[in-house]
Amino acid sequence: MAYVVTEACIKCKHTDCVEVCPVDCFHEGPNFLVINPDECIDCGLCVPECPEEAIFSEDELTENLIPFIEINEELSEVWPVIDEIKDSLPAAEKYSKIKDKLHLLER
Repeated sequence: MAYVVTEACIKCKHTDCVEVCPVDCFHEGPNFLVINPDECIDCGLCVPECPEEAIFSEDELTENLIPFIEINEELSEVWPVIDEIKDSLPAAEKYSKIKDKLHLLER
């Protein structure tokens, strides 16, 4: 089972998780990160690093987050790999506690 970046990352995009990934399976979009499920080795090192608690194992996803399996798979095929930590998005603090952000995802 791969790990999945979910809705809480949208408009925040902290990259603490990227720095600890031993296989560089994270990919970066304009306002969201995704994990390539074919590259993820299920180590779980990224989970405690995410300040938004946006990363889950596939088998831990709640029903409303299951669509993020496909979103991670799809976008990891087109977005570039990110393997270095960067600053969070400027409005990260504002969007941190907002729920239902899928409509804000920039592809």
